[in-house]
Amino acid sequence: MRLGVLDIGSNTVHLLVVDAHPGAHPWPAYSEKTELRLAERIGENGQLTSAGANALVEAVARAKVSATRHGTEDLLAFATSAVRDATNATEVLARVRQKTGVEPRVLSEEAEASMTFLAVRRWYGWSAGRLLVLDIGGGSLEIAAGIDEEPDTALSLPLGAGRLTRDWFRDDPPSARQAERLREHARNMIDVAALKVLSTGWDRPVATSKTFRTLARLTGAAPSSAGPRTTRRLTRTGLHQLIGFISRMSSTALSEMDGVSTKRAHQVLAGAIVAQETMRRLAVDSVEICPWALREGVILRRLDVLEPGVSTDDAGRNAKGLRAGGLG
Repeated sequence: MRLGVLDIGSNTVHLLVVDAHPGAHPWPAYSEKTELRLAERIGENGQLTSAGANALVEAVARAKVSATRHGTEDLLAFATSAVRDATNATEVLARVRQKTGVEPRVLSEEAEASMTFLAVRRWYGWSAGRLLVLDIGGGSLEIAAGIDEEPDTALSLPLGAGRLTRDWFRDDPPSARQAERLREHARNMIDVAALKVLSTGWDRPVATSKTFRTLARLTGAAPSSAGPRTTRRLTRTGLHQLIGFISRMSSTALSEMDGVSTKRAHQVLAGAIVAQETMRRLAVDSVEICPWALREGVILRRLDVLEPGVSTDDAGRNAKGLRAGGLG
């Protein structure tokens, strides 16, 4: 079957179309991204701004057209931190549904962490032992750990790179005081969460998401052109050196570095500080970068509830498994 996943994230609206069936490796057939940075379009009243809502409707409409053009039999749309936390999320999603016919489901914090964990588990397999999975998005930091396909511990903290850049940095580059205040804030939040994670323990620490991939690239990891199966790592030592280097760089200068997205360059320092504080508090010296993340987790969960020979229409009418996973 050809399955489409529409990820309404805190930074991008990302359509991923894959060819897959239960028990098989999902093979990407098409990918389309629209940079909206919704985490930075939340007003002081906690609402997604009118401009942000308009841009979201337009992006979802374009993605639906692309999904249809590429022959998707089923389109799963979900929203994460930025929409989830917006006080007008219900109204915004109703408008998306009315204007586009697409009905995004809001993914709960625990489900977001759990589905990312599932993707990492499937990528590495059972031989990886107990996993620790870290994911820094635009709106939140997810931490999950466990031995099975469902984590024993799954946490989500409002420490996304886009959210923090919006809330804590006033200058470009931010002042040393602004960076230190952000570090103190992140440290306080992570210290509380770490107690739950440390009691779980792990054998293999893994990180995923665009933020971690960018940080790994900036500290010497192979470029994306080397392929997804190339081993990439991010070390705490490398992070320390990187932060010292980029903390005085403007986003314009940073965007010229290999591996840095022009539209996300201003978020790199905030992401690096959160990554460093998380690894410090969990006593992790190095993480391996996993190419699979939340979107792949949603695809795998969807395939898990499909029985061989069951049509996508029948499966859509029986979405109990997806609701249990947080998509309903």
